[in-house]
Amino acid sequence: MAKKQKIKKTLVEQILTKAKIDHQGIQINALEGNIPESIAQEQIYKTLALAGDKTGPVIGIVPISAHLSEKKLAKLSGNKKVSMIPQKDLEKTTGYVHGANNPVGIRQKHNYPIFIDQSALELDQMIVSAGEVGHSIQIKAQDLADFVKASFEDIVE
Repeated sequence: MAKKQKIKKTLVEQILTKAKIDHQGIQINALEGNIPESIAQEQIYKTLALAGDKTGPVIGIVPISAHLSEKKLAKLSGNKKVSMIPQKDLEKTTGYVHGANNPVGIRQKHNYPIFIDQSALELDQMIVSAGEVGHSIQIKAQDLADFVKASFEDIVE
């Protein structure tokens, strides 16, 4: 009899499980637009790493289809300006490659300020990367924000 293949949990999922935070691991690669029909595109959020001119790294989490307002994020984070961290410096800064950045893993290693677009509060569940390309987690926005000490703000253009 064939054994049912168990998908290995990512480190992010292990951290959330250990902290007893309700979440569900799902396999999607939003970078390639490979999103199952059962998932609403509005639920999927991308984690963006930016560098502030005064504070250093700042994390912004916005809907995958939206554009982050660097001006709004700069003001909220106490910077004059913020700009996207170049891909070649991303892993060195956050510990993750492009497409795998996630607030849980970043918070474990760094104390960067994290801002989630307020639109996430309107959803029952949001989806963010689970720290590996192709792996995501579905989680209540408030649970995620509480765990990573993020605030909900208007940060989209």
